[in-house]
Amino acid sequence: MIRVLIADDEPMVRAGVRAVLSAGHGIEIVAEAADGHTAVELARRHRPDVAVLDIRMPGTDGIAAATEIRRTLPDTGVVMLTTFGEDDYILRALGAGATGFLVKSGDPDELIAGVRAVADGAAFLSPKVAARVVAHLAAGGDGTRATRRADARARVGALSPREREVLSYLGAGWANGRIARRLGVVEGTVKFHVSAILSRLGVENRAAAAVVAHEAGIVPAEPPHEH
Repeated sequence: MIRVLIADDEPMVRAGVRAVLSAGHGIEIVAEAADGHTAVELARRHRPDVAVLDIRMPGTDGIAAATEIRRTLPDTGVVMLTTFGEDDYILRALGAGATGFLVKSGDPDELIAGVRAVADGAAFLSPKVAARVVAHLAAGGDGTRATRRADARARVGALSPREREVLSYLGAGWANGRIARRLGVVEGTVKFHVSAILSRLGVENRAAAAVVAHEAGIVPAEPPHEH
């Protein structure tokens, strides 16, 4: 059973998220909050597997809450709910340790898939969010879209073929166990590859690695089926 905390200052959004997740097999809502401070307190009390946080809330926002939850409860994954036009917040949330990013107006099935992926230790970026992040980075002062794409491809090109394959699955939101089954190896081997990938790319977590995968264009539009 995946135990989930929901935090959003809009009651209707909380109700919608609760309804969607409650319909997912093996997911239990253990607490709800209307602000980040309460979310942190409830997370400490209930120790959920996943905290689903609105990226912007009054007072202590989702980013501050994510930072504190990840600091005090490293086993709790964080999924951020966002809307369009919040690209700067998304980049800050990446730095705060969030590993799941979903658009509030997205497909309900995507919400369930994102929570399950993060609970499994994977990173999950909604395709819409990934596209926004990549476009926002490309428009920043550190280079054009073409320059960033070329840089990402160069960094990915320095990986071994197997590491590039694993990275593509990270970008698609696959957990280690699923990648291991796909490749026909033990999960420990995948963990070794993931650690090497993070080190060689110079990123801190799977979500940041997933962004590089999207920038480099190596994430399959439709991830292949498992054998």
